[in-house]
Amino acid sequence: MTHRFPVHVYYEDTDLAGIVYYANYLRFIERARTEWIRERGVDQTRVKEETGVVFAVRHLEADYLAPAKFDDDLTVETEVVAMTGARIVLKQDVKRDGDVLFASTVTIVALTETGAPARLPAIIRQSLH
Repeated sequence: MTHRFPVHVYYEDTDLAGIVYYANYLRFIERARTEWIRERGVDQTRVKEETGVVFAVRHLEADYLAPAKFDDDLTVETEVVAMTGARIVLKQDVKRDGDVLFASTVTIVALTETGAPARLPAIIRQSLH
């Protein structure tokens, strides 16, 4: 199931030419992941408090295909590609009017608060099936 998250490009997101600064795409996809998991009923703060598990980006592949510009309305599409006991691989594309501007594959891992690898909590596994 594909999750869609709207993003409006503000002046602060752009460089002097009015083009979205490359690092801001990472912010856009981070926000989309937060809303994606929240909409599945997962409270990440509660998961941390109850299980001691937090999440971190382990690997990211990104392709910048075309520029987004000031005042554009974009959509971040998030989709699960794979899931194991300790990681989730997501495909996240940033689109404008259906055209992919930024394509990424993000690997998220579960960690203890000390940074050791951990299994995905049951609530996460259940919410993604």
